[in-house]
Amino acid sequence: MKKVTIFLLLFFAGLMVSGQVRIDQTTSQLASKYYSERDFGKAAPLYKELYTTSGITSYFRMYLYCLAELKQFEQAENEIKKEIRNRKNPPPELYIHYGYILKTQKKEKEADEQYREAIRKIPANKSAYINAANNFVQWREFELAEEVYLKGRKELPNEKFHSELSQVYVYLRNYSQLIEELLELLKEDEKNLPVVQSNLNSALYMDIENDVREEFKAVLLKRMQAEPGVTGFNRLLIWFFLQEKQFPAALRQSIALDRRTHQEDQQILSLAQMAINSRNYKDAVTAYDYILGKGKENPAWHSAFYYKIHAGYLDYLSHDHGNRIRAEELALQFEEGLEFMGFNGQSLSLIREYAHLLAFHLDNSGKAVELLEKGLGIPALKPVQTGELKTELADVYVYAGDPWEATLLYSQVIDANRNNALGDEAKLKKARLGYYLGNFSWARAQLDVLKASTSKLTANDAMELSLFISNNSDMDTTEVPLHYFARADYLFFRNQDGKAVSLLDSIAELFPYHSLVDDLLFRKARIAYRQGNYEEAAGLLERIPEEFPDDLLADDALFLLGEIWQFNLQEKERAAVAYRKILFDYPGSIYVSDARSRYRELNGEAPDPEKPGETDRQMLFF
Repeated sequence: MKKVTIFLLLFFAGLMVSGQVRIDQTTSQLASKYYSERDFGKAAPLYKELYTTSGITSYFRMYLYCLAELKQFEQAENEIKKEIRNRKNPPPELYIHYGYILKTQKKEKEADEQYREAIRKIPANKSAYINAANNFVQWREFELAEEVYLKGRKELPNEKFHSELSQVYVYLRNYSQLIEELLELLKEDEKNLPVVQSNLNSALYMDIENDVREEFKAVLLKRMQAEPGVTGFNRLLIWFFLQEKQFPAALRQSIALDRRTHQEDQQILSLAQMAINSRNYKDAVTAYDYILGKGKENPAWHSAFYYKIHAGYLDYLSHDHGNRIRAEELALQFEEGLEFMGFNGQSLSLIREYAHLLAFHLDNSGKAVELLEKGLGIPALKPVQTGELKTELADVYVYAGDPWEATLLYSQVIDANRNNALGDEAKLKKARLGYYLGNFSWARAQLDVLKASTSKLTANDAMELSLFISNNSDMDTTEVPLHYFARADYLFFRNQDGKAVSLLDSIAELFPYHSLVDDLLFRKARIAYRQGNYEEAAGLLERIPEEFPDDLLADDALFLLGEIWQFNLQEKERAAVAYRKILFDYPGSIYVSDARSRYRELNGEAPDPEKPGETDRQMLFF
């Protein structure tokens, strides 16, 4: 019976505690809501209730803040004095809160006395110093937080507070001291590199005039010369160069570090991948060449060998398109790569890229077909791998002018991949082939189904082509301009750019008032872009949002324009303007997310399209 009684008591006690937690959570959420709405009159009693029931000091601080905002200073002082009287050893934060309330009333001398009392009462342990400094930070008394940590450094010889002080120096914008503290922290232990990078990144984010960047680089290089044994300094400099998109400099530092440690292969491979992602393909090739130079016995050699060919192929597509000599050189590299790697599951990407190069850039569709069919003969391929090779093979047949064989292959890929992105991609390619051939009604029907694709890219491409066909076929029963345009797109797909431009020009001459005018500009811009005529492409793209701001291609033109200015013409300010225009003028565009990311990369912060120029109210309590 006694055991049952004890069990019941514990059970009901648990229910009471659980109920109390739920009540506290509800009250906390409500208090936070009123606080964020600046309804301090309603928030204050809730925070007092929360502090009384939980004893959590942050609630007391919020309660005092609400009283200060309500200018109920006498009540705030009484609350603090009561807390001090009720404590045998009052914690320093009570005196800090008292100082804040006094300072809010312009009682500077009295406030300073309370702050001094708080600093005197800090117990001789690390957590106490951190807690006191944090309370000063929360009241925006950054100089006093610095003073606390410097005192702690003297009182506790084994505690240097490098990380904590660096955060305070970010608030104070004392970047010289910030740099010194961060470098000391890194010297102390290389494992502190992520913390150093995070704090330095905060400073760089606020460094509008680039003063921090120059000072940091100068100080770091000086420390590296004075203390060459601290490899953490080298890693920090590599990180800094990567933030600045200075891949050649980062690579030089990585190679120099590898010659000392012989352990940087993965870092160099990662750097090469970053260069590829940022379209710095030549820098990536240089990185892979360094790894290859270390010999085949190096574990990273195979990865470097494979990805060097891939990076060279991407560089050709971006910068040497149409250069047959360069294409033939690249073909020899693919041959060498496949001879070394053989035909297997690991070489499928090389097979696809080489086949595309042969057909679309060396006009050798026959060899491309042989290569892909040989790839399809690799044993134990997964269905998706087979589908990818067949899709490329179908593309080659489209290029070669055999739409029926292409249609058959696309259909096979669709049947085998009904529930994945590859199947939808094949459906899109099949529908686009129908568009090339002038089967507009059939193509639209297929495209409309693809609007529900789980692949965002496929769904968007399908919707754009469907709308394009719809907008430019209903107004003209003969559909002659659309047939011409589809033919030009087919020529563009087959890399016959000169013929495509001539046909587009003839459409402009024969049908000067047709709704295709903005589409003509966009296609000609894409052709100029592919040929490396970036200035010409930019000029054509600029006309679209200016002359046709309400048409479907306006945001497409702005995004491509931003990419050209950012990556090809190196005019980052103009690129930022293009991305910003998407955010403000086309908030429903599919490019909004990428445009915001690119704008933030270029300017450090993305604007709020709904509240231009307005910054969020920042509080240090949370």
